[in-house]
Amino acid sequence: MPSERPRILFILTDDQGVWAAGCYGNPEIRTPGIDRVAATGIRFENFFVATPVCSPSRATYLTGRISSQHGVHDWIRDGNVGPDAAAYLEGETAYTDILSEHGWTCGISGKWHLGNSQISQHGFSHWFVHQRGGGPYQDAPMVRNGERITQPGYVTSAITEDALAFVDRHARDDNPFYLSVHYTAPHSPWTGHPQDIVDAYDDCPFESCPQEPRHPWAISLTTNCLGNREMLKGYFAAVTAMDADVGRILDRLEALGIRENTLVVFVSDNGFSCGHHGFWGKGNGTRPLNMYENSIKVPAVMSHPGKIPEGCVQPALVSAYDFMPTLLDYLGLPLPEGRNLPGQSVLPALLGKADTARENVVIYDEYGPTRMVRTAEWKYIHRYPGGPHELYNLVKDPDERNNRIDDPNQAARIADMKQTLEGWFARHADADKDGRDRGVTGGGQMRPIGGDWEDDREAFAQ
Repeated sequence: MPSERPRILFILTDDQGVWAAGCYGNPEIRTPGIDRVAATGIRFENFFVATPVCSPSRATYLTGRISSQHGVHDWIRDGNVGPDAAAYLEGETAYTDILSEHGWTCGISGKWHLGNSQISQHGFSHWFVHQRGGGPYQDAPMVRNGERITQPGYVTSAITEDALAFVDRHARDDNPFYLSVHYTAPHSPWTGHPQDIVDAYDDCPFESCPQEPRHPWAISLTTNCLGNREMLKGYFAAVTAMDADVGRILDRLEALGIRENTLVVFVSDNGFSCGHHGFWGKGNGTRPLNMYENSIKVPAVMSHPGKIPEGCVQPALVSAYDFMPTLLDYLGLPLPEGRNLPGQSVLPALLGKADTARENVVIYDEYGPTRMVRTAEWKYIHRYPGGPHELYNLVKDPDERNNRIDDPNQAARIADMKQTLEGWFARHADADKDGRDRGVTGGGQMRPIGGDWEDDREAFAQ
């Protein structure tokens, strides 16, 4: 536990595969900034998002609640700006609300993508955000002081410059700051990135991104990208350019003499495949929606000098719905009451300790009609109403090549895992926000849900 209230830097990237960082064993991609956080802190080997697409995943980080509780089930297609803008997390308690109530000055620079980007919400007093969820990297549509603007230049750099200015303003405050730096990188498009960084990958063999035969469920993104070296160079360049700015922020914290009392968290909103399994994308990179490890597992490294052990690797299974309870536990702050939080604090794991309570932990995911239960050894995926379903032995088959769903020897295991899955969602899903049968397709969410079930089906692009 920190002896005094620390400053907090929370860096969230967009569509970064767990394989897309040097500290996770990739020798091809250059990420000295991320690697620096890992070297001075802890790297989680098995950190999972709760939904493998951006908006619902971000909502879970903030609230500690799953999609079938907070009601964000897909990326937000409409209602981000303009007269029809809607606050998708209205009525929810975010950990930033709690931080603000307890004296932290909260700021956000970058991607919000949880509705109504034109107004500050959930405890944030500084608000410089993307109008939507992504777009061109040059001259991006942003919101500053409630006004929609076109931000000149490279958006990754613009987000960083705003973040650095926030740090400079609040470094000497009596109260600590919390800063969310939400990069749009490395989300598509994989063009418009610094040319020198793109060119630096000219000779890269990209062995870390095998361009496998096209997956039968792959969508149009795969058609445009599979086997395309320019897209691979663009993805890697987006990561490396963003990583350089992570390094700039760390440098500023050190130059100001505040790094020792700053908790740095680096995570992504969902994983990504760049040709792995024969498709490009995340959970909605296929139809039906998928729960491959590359979609649900993300890089997660955290550092607080003198508090979190350096160079530690934590194998425990942890979910994004555990993040809010863990952060508040670390800070000695209370959890919100009456929220039926599905996660729990993993503070011992964060502090690098063996945590026997995590040995039998089960990870749960949902993306509309696709739900998953995962243990250390087995993964079961159930698609409502009628499949296809999947079962993988992750110890013997870590690349998920051999679907055991039709193996008669696994019938008892399948029945048991299905019962476990349905029991967990029955305990945690809210009836008016449950996404199982609401027609989530991966094509986007167009308005908040919570009314009539048949009307709510029209909230999702079909």
